[in-house]
Parts: sequence; structure tokens; C-alpha cells
Amino acid sequence: MSPRRSESRDRMILSAAALLREYGASATSIDRVLAHSGAPRGSVYHHFPGGRAQLIDEAVALAGDFIAGLIDAAMQADDPVEAVDAFFVLWRDRLVESGFRAGCPIVAVAVETNDDAPQLARSAAAVFARWQEALAGLLVRHGLTEERSRRLGAFIIAAVEGAVIMCRAEQSTAPIEAAAAEIHDLLLYALGDRPGTGSGPRPKA
Repeated sequence: MSPRRSESRDRMILSAAALLREYGASATSIDRVLAHSGAPRGSVYHHFPGGRAQLIDEAVALAGDFIAGLIDAAMQADDPVEAVDAFFVLWRDRLVESGFRAGCPIVAVAVETNDDAPQLARSAAAVFARWQEALAGLLVRHGLTEERSRRLGAFIIAAVEGAVIMCRAEQSTAPIEAAAAEIHDLLLYALGDRPGTGSGPRPKA
């Protein structure tokens, strides 16, 4: 594959992810991706023989990898509470910078039926599971049991995603600020006085 073709393919995947965040899966059409990315029309089925479903699937994977990378980096943090605080701040900043237009592309795929491409729901579920396991790994590393860590990992993801949806509806950061503060206090309680767990102020959004 030539560098030009590879660049065109990458642009289309990035554009699909951006469009998913703002418009959802059903509105992320091939035409819209081409207009957003500036990629040549003839390149679509060369790079994505599976068509629109393949393109969206790869956009979901890209977005999932990006957030998983941030969580994996956070796993090296000395203070897991600060690491999770930063996770909420990341989403808060994305909302504000986009004028509350950009949500989570994984949620955008998960909430639609996608009867013509059922693999998209499976891909979304796999991304959520990966994020949950990464967060659980962080908590296990700081002394919680595997079972409690998995539950808290799932709860953190659910809190973030639900707060993002509410923020977009309300055009306000209040829901994610509330979720971040409650998760902060919950983790302080769950982790107790274990070494490396701070008791600093709640994150400000």
C-alpha cells in the first residue's frame, strides 16, 4: 500500500470516529465521511471492502484504543484516585471544547440497533470490556480484590458515559462534575488508607 493510500485510509477512519461522536452511527454515511476527510471516493471500497460497516467498525476500534491507551498510562500512576479524576477531566474537556456536540463514539454505536451490521454492537461491547478491565487492573494494583475492582471498573465507565450523555442534553458540565465528585469519594472510601492513595480535593471541572 502506498503512503498516499494509507494516509487516505487513516483520514477516513479518523473522520468516521469524529462523525460518530457528533452525529451517531446511522448518520455517519460514506458520503459524509468522504466530505469530512477529503478522501477520494474511489478509495472507499479499496480500503474498506466491507463498506460502511467495516469503516465504522474500524473507527470504533480506533476510539477504543485511544481511551484504553490513556487508561493504561494511568495504571502507572502512584495515586489511582487522581488517575480516575483525570479520566473524568478528559471527558469534561472534550465536551466543553466541542460545545457539547461531541460525545463518545462507542456509545453512539452501542445505542443503535444496527440490524444490518450486528458486529458493531459486539465491537462496542468489546471496547467497554477492555476499558473496564484496564480500570480494574489499576484498582487491583492498589490493593482491591479482583471482583470489587471489576465492579468498580464497570461503574466508573457507566458513570462517565451516562454523565457525558446528560451533559450534552443539558449543555452543562454539571452532570460530569457531580459524577466525578461521587466517584472520587467512593474510591477514597474503597481504597481506604492504602499507600499511594491521596485524600486531596475533588477534581474541578
